[in-house]
Amino acid sequence: MRRNKRKASFIICVVCIILALLSILPFWIMIVNATRSTVQIQSHAISLIPSTHILNNFKVLTGKTFNPVTGFMNSVVIATGATVLSICFSTLTAYSLVAYEWKMRQPFFTMILAVMMIPTQVISIGFYQFMYRIGMTNNLLALILPAIAAPMTVFFMRQYMLPSLNLDIVASARIDGAGEFRTFNSIVLPIMKPAMATQAIFTYVTTWNALFLPMVLLTKKENYTMPIMVSLLKGDIYRTEYGAVYLALTLSVLPLFIVYFALSK
Repeated sequence: MRRNKRKASFIICVVCIILALLSILPFWIMIVNATRSTVQIQSHAISLIPSTHILNNFKVLTGKTFNPVTGFMNSVVIATGATVLSICFSTLTAYSLVAYEWKMRQPFFTMILAVMMIPTQVISIGFYQFMYRIGMTNNLLALILPAIAAPMTVFFMRQYMLPSLNLDIVASARIDGAGEFRTFNSIVLPIMKPAMATQAIFTYVTTWNALFLPMVLLTKKENYTMPIMVSLLKGDIYRTEYGAVYLALTLSVLPLFIVYFALSK
């Protein structure tokens, strides 16, 4: 029995190591290509050994008509603001759907499910017209404030809260004289921390990688995000600087690693 258990444990460890290596390999190849020249990337096979052209790639990257540092900061502002607003307001909305009895609660939740199924591209024209009429095109707030209404996040928070939140504890807090916000901050938020961290990762990654709406709403170069700048790294009509493209991709992925490792626990 012990031998069988050891063999099973050994096989499980080998499989996990192989899966971990397969998961890390694409990121490592991206980092290595960020140190290689365009000629090396085009003419040689995949390499796992870093090269010495990272400074040249950085010069090409910073020599374009836009500033990657500005794009990086714009992406950080948009992703952070959208994540904070989405998590806070979605948790409050889910709490209202679980802890309160009101007449239109079920139709309201049904409407949230219906909105959740509508693709972003379907509403993009109307959304742009609305932002244009109120003068919020070329404004980072146009990509941050709509995160207040996040149907998918509300749905996830509600489903997590239903089995996790004991309404008797909420009723006890009310009897003891605690206000609604005091009850929410002291009782509900600690229970919801795992769900909030999970949705924060998803929301941050999705907002950071967003390309369609930022390209529609942001037309000034000083407002470009990192995905827009990476999409514009095509060099001239004869040559694409792949080394600079991979370097930009590496820089754009670093914040996602930081957010994931900070919230994964």
